[in-house]
Amino acid sequence: MGPLLIVITLVVAIPVGVIISGGILSVILGHSLRMEGEYRNADSEMLDITT
Repeated sequence: MGPLLIVITLVVAIPVGVIISGGILSVILGHSLRMEGEYRNADSEMLDITT
């Protein structure tokens, strides 16, 4: 029973955790970069084109 639980953890739980955490990190990074870009270029006419 022990080796089966180890295999299930290695094959299922760890990859799913990496995928979910990567998705969460990409959302946080994308949001923070977008906010920083809007802050640094507040007077740019290009912001009206992209939104």
